[in-house]
Amino acid sequence: MADAALRLRNLVEQLLGVPLPVRIRAWDGSQAGPPGAPVLVVRNRRALRRLLFKPGELGLARGWVAGDLDVDGDLYTTLDLLAGLIWERDDDARTLGQALRDPEVRAAVRGLVRLGGPPLPPAPPPEEVRRRRGHLHTRRTDKRAISHHYDVGNDFYELVLGPSMVYSCAYWDAAPGSTPAEGVLAGGTLETAQRDKLELVCRKLGLAPGQRLLDVGCGWGSMAVHAARDHGVGVVGITLSQEQAAYARKRIADEGLTDRVEIRVQDYRDVTDGPYDAISSIGMAEHVGAERYLEYARDLYALLAPGGRLLNHQIARRPQGDETTYSVDTFIDAYVFPDGELAPLGTTVTQLERAGFEVRDVESIREHYALTLRRWVAALEAEWPRAVQLTSPGRARVWRLYMAASALAFEHNRIGVNQVLAVKTPETGRSGLPLRARTWNG
Repeated sequence: MADAALRLRNLVEQLLGVPLPVRIRAWDGSQAGPPGAPVLVVRNRRALRRLLFKPGELGLARGWVAGDLDVDGDLYTTLDLLAGLIWERDDDARTLGQALRDPEVRAAVRGLVRLGGPPLPPAPPPEEVRRRRGHLHTRRTDKRAISHHYDVGNDFYELVLGPSMVYSCAYWDAAPGSTPAEGVLAGGTLETAQRDKLELVCRKLGLAPGQRLLDVGCGWGSMAVHAARDHGVGVVGITLSQEQAAYARKRIADEGLTDRVEIRVQDYRDVTDGPYDAISSIGMAEHVGAERYLEYARDLYALLAPGGRLLNHQIARRPQGDETTYSVDTFIDAYVFPDGELAPLGTTVTQLERAGFEVRDVESIREHYALTLRRWVAALEAEWPRAVQLTSPGRARVWRLYMAASALAFEHNRIGVNQVLAVKTPETGRSGLPLRARTWNG
């Protein structure tokens, strides 16, 4: 009799102490759970063993990446329903040990062990980062982390990001007829919205012909091309990704901008040819790490000429009551951004000020990132067979889950993204900004 789904649902609900909000379809074809709800597909018993050996988010992530777990139905709805069971529960070893003192919980675990088959730990999917001992955020470890994330094939990124090849949130207009009560919808194309974001950064930096711009974490060269072509500045772009650098250099040559733009494979700590009139750092500071952030801010401050501006575009997390309990998201650390760290907005502003900057403007564009991520997910899903061909089934699944979950996190204000404009204000106190600086929004 096919009853694995019912047994699994009962055991999981006994273990968690709450009803499962999704339906389960098991490897034997059986189903159990709320009718009409999204379906969590458990393809084989190995998925249970992954959860037993790594309870919580990492076990679920391994099951998803390996294809042992899947979703039949809308992925966003499923993740929303499961959020309280995955991301909002404390599942560390101490809490698990306390839970196992409960006889009912121990009984549920024994039932899952029997249902899961031979008690052997499955090997992690090959897409998982292999952890090495040593200090974080050295030049060597940062280069390795960047390579894991970005050196997966430029063709794959073109498929997801589109022609603009900008890997940070776009800057959207509201769709005609969209209202806040209904939820603002993005109007226009992704490429137009990315161009508008780059133009917004250039306006905030006050770029003018003949100036020098340092683009830290230049990606595939989009900001460098836009600033040089449309604002007449000379640009040095730096990245730790060999593949990004090769792509950006070809793009710059195709645009006829080799006399104005230089792309380097270089760590920001090794740039010594200042002063620059402006620095853009778009989606790069998340890789710096809390221990290195003040060093990062001081290095950029030293590279600016007096009166120079920094535009720091960075994802932020919500502050915690006890900041010492912060830990990096398990799935993202293992599969997406190794060693990446998010800081609250207030911490970032404080560190920039400690480095000497005068922070002049902070603009939250949180909703813009959610809209952007949904466009990226749609592009990935529309070209799924090709995405798998360009990378691997596991890596394509990493990206689908990561981007969809991130879109929901931005929508629900679990994380945000901010553009912080800071100035190396000279001793005269003249910042060089207009009295009504927000004119750059158009």
